[in-house]
Amino acid sequence: MERSLSMELVRVTEAAALASARWMGRGKKDEADDAATTAMRDVFDTIPMKGTVVIGEGEMDEAPMLYIGEKLGNGYGPRVDVAVDPLEGTNIVATGGWNALAVIAVADHGNMLHAPDMYMEKIAVGPEAVGKIDINASVLDNLKAVAEAKNKNLEDVVATVLNRPRHAKLIEEIRQAGARIKLINDGDVAGAINTAFDHTGVDILFGSGGAPEGVLAAVALKCLGGEIQGKLLPQNEQELIRCKKMGIDDVNKTLYMDDLVRGDDAIFAATGVTDGELLRGVQFKGVTGTTQSVVMRAKSGTVRFIDGAHSLHKKPNLVMK
Repeated sequence: MERSLSMELVRVTEAAALASARWMGRGKKDEADDAATTAMRDVFDTIPMKGTVVIGEGEMDEAPMLYIGEKLGNGYGPRVDVAVDPLEGTNIVATGGWNALAVIAVADHGNMLHAPDMYMEKIAVGPEAVGKIDINASVLDNLKAVAEAKNKNLEDVVATVLNRPRHAKLIEEIRQAGARIKLINDGDVAGAINTAFDHTGVDILFGSGGAPEGVLAAVALKCLGGEIQGKLLPQNEQELIRCKKMGIDDVNKTLYMDDLVRGDDAIFAATGVTDGELLRGVQFKGVTGTTQSVVMRAKSGTVRFIDGAHSLHKKPNLVMK
């Protein structure tokens, strides 16, 4: 992949964030998602690449989709696989909560797991704890491993978990171990990424969430030198059939980094839609919208934080070719 693609992808996430942020707090998650999706498509058409969507928006939400197999880019440049979540946290935007993102991950063709739209059990950590965690080990053992790796007392370790009834036992195990918990209502891509940045105050992510989001998080953590492990959790026969159709024969297999995203190169870009620990959300004043984004590349290890000020008068449709 060409390194210039990194900055082009930020233009895409910025447009999606600006479009969806207009719906913040209005209680209309599908309208916010549709705005982000439309903006992404429009800007993707200007990007010099031959992209194919291998992970699109989740079917479970019955939301407007950038569908699997859709072609993105202007037809020139590198051939790449694309994972997109135009609005990671539709409910977050609808309610005005924290950590909504517009997200893209790109890898060389054939290097990204075609994750079916179902739940995945996950565990994720930043660089200091790489090689220390095991999704098949106990919660206590993983917390102890992270505490040792980060030179912390166990009671100072912070785990982040989606606040769901299905995680009641997991939450109790973390508390019994003596660690602290940061519960999040949505957005486990952000939760996984936050483990790689000390200033977010998060050391490890536990729990189940969307499998496509697991791959997006894997690309980001590959760029950051972190680690995520996963196990698919099909709920019924239809989901088992979907796994087979997508080339996943062993649904019980533990998925490691190289299973989720192969090769030595990948790019991840995200723009904050609402405020979060890592990125500020979109702010509007007059004819200007401000954004904060992060873009990272696995091959170089470069991580860039980008502040943008966008003239909505000169670029009303968020696209300038």
